Order: sequence, then C-alpha cells, then structure tokens
Amino acid sequence: MGLMQTDLIFFKTIMIVEGAIVGGVLSVLYRVEEQAANDPDLFVFTNLSGVGSMEVNAFQRGCDVVIQKSLREGFGLVVSEALWKEKPVVAGNAGGIPMQFPEPYHKNLVDSVEGCAERVLDLLKRPGDRGEFGRAGREHVRKHFLLPRLVRDELRLIKHIVQTS
Repeated sequence: MGLMQTDLIFFKTIMIVEGAIVGGVLSVLYRVEEQAANDPDLFVFTNLSGVGSMEVNAFQRGCDVVIQKSLREGFGLVVSEALWKEKPVVAGNAGGIPMQFPEPYHKNLVDSVEGCAERVLDLLKRPGDRGEFGRAGREHVRKHFLLPRLVRDELRLIKHIVQTS
C-alpha cells in the first residue's frame, strides 16, 4: 500500500475510484486508468467494468472516509448511502449534497481539491471524530430521508387538509 506523510503521521492508503460513466467523461476515465496502471495502490472501477450496487456497498463499508467530490449534483444519493453506513463523507458543496450533512459537519463540504485533501487528512488523523461524524450522519439520514419521515409528512398534510376543509 502507498504511504502518505503528513505532519509525521503515516497512513496506509489505497484509493478506489468508483463511479458510473455517463456523458462525455470517457476521455477523463482513460486518463485516470492510464495513471492507475502505474500505481499499485490506485484502482479504477466503473459500471463499464461490472461494478454495481453490491460492489459500491462493499467499497463504502470498507473505507474510512467516502469522498463525493461533485462539481454539479442533483441529490447525490452516494452521500446518504455512506452516512447511513456511519461513514464520514467529504463532498463537493454542490446541489443537494449540503442538505444531507448534519449541521456541525458542514466543514466537510468543500469547494476545491485542496480543501478536499485537507478535510480527508484531518478525518484520517482523528478516528474518534470519524466515528462521531458517522453516527451523526446516520441519525440525520434516519430523521430526514427515510420512508417513515415521508409517511409522517403525508399524514400531516392529510390531517391539515381535513381540518381546514
């Protein structure tokens, strides 16, 4: 595994680039694959190589920090998936991603590659903080994005309509 030095702390790192290839990103994929061919600790997995939801689940559960560095995003379900697994996330401050973060952890929403690297390194240095973030993330997803909350919202709406009719 590769060794990364920061403030005299060494981390064993393996980077997995995983994602669905859509639109005009094939040229980027080819460049990333070219770099990965020269680095034994960099792995590239995509939907083109057979990666599906089971593999994504395994990658997320096995990692210490999930990175979702989107520049543009809709909801960005990857973030809620990782938080539900109690994994800390460093993500692009884009689209619907911020609403998925518990308020105290908005510092892990980043606007640059450098900011992303800084937040990831900070989380790697602090396993206790990673655990707290993960637990808070799971609770945030439970309260805001699961089916029981949606049913409760629908029932409140029906009650309101009935009472005002």
